[in-house]
Amino acid sequence: MTDNDNDANSARSRRTVRSFVIRRGRSTAAQERALEQLWPRYGVPFSNHPIDFVALFGRAAPTMIEIGFGAGEALLWFAQAHPEMNCLGIEVHPPGVGHLMLGLDAANATNVRIIMHDAVEVLEQQIAPASLALAHVFFPDPWPKKRHHKRRIIQPGFVSLLSRALQPNGTLRLATDWEHYAMHMREVLDASPDFSNRAGEKGFVARPSERPLTRFERRGHRLGHAVWDLEYERK
Repeated sequence: MTDNDNDANSARSRRTVRSFVIRRGRSTAAQERALEQLWPRYGVPFSNHPIDFVALFGRAAPTMIEIGFGAGEALLWFAQAHPEMNCLGIEVHPPGVGHLMLGLDAANATNVRIIMHDAVEVLEQQIAPASLALAHVFFPDPWPKKRHHKRRIIQPGFVSLLSRALQPNGTLRLATDWEHYAMHMREVLDASPDFSNRAGEKGFVARPSERPLTRFERRGHRLGHAVWDLEYERK
């Protein structure tokens, strides 16, 4: 058994500690219709079998994943900017999934699929090793209270799952507007033997052109929040 397998097993054993809670926010009528009518086009059921991306997307192409896409603004923008790539989004909150599917339908986007399930279990069971070219984790829940820090998704076990899923020289991009979480992300990833920080000793990079300025981030700017971007390469 490899170190990655051990870390993945450790992550699985901690599934009682979730990195998310299902919030009670209501979907709009349009989002509800999207969940019912558009899910067959864009949705991927969770299963314990690795996804065949060629069969799923109907072509052989590099595949990226966005974990916790929220309302889907960044994922929709990326998919439109990169029609040559397959894009897979993971989100547990139905209103955000419905919002993204409405956007995909309006844009007639064909290169996006969505899984509405826990990202840890998806990475463990549905993503084949070395099958992803790129992974995005933008503005994950910072869980600011100290007693909740264990719920933060960027932890050694999760990083191990990402390293397993990414191809050699694949890219991992992250962003947060919580400085303490930014430092935590950097500490965890810099300690991983599987990743190298593309910013070197600086640690953080400027906002990459691959990450649009979303409504969420614009609101943060109005509130005076800084944003920290990180970029790592799978060794």
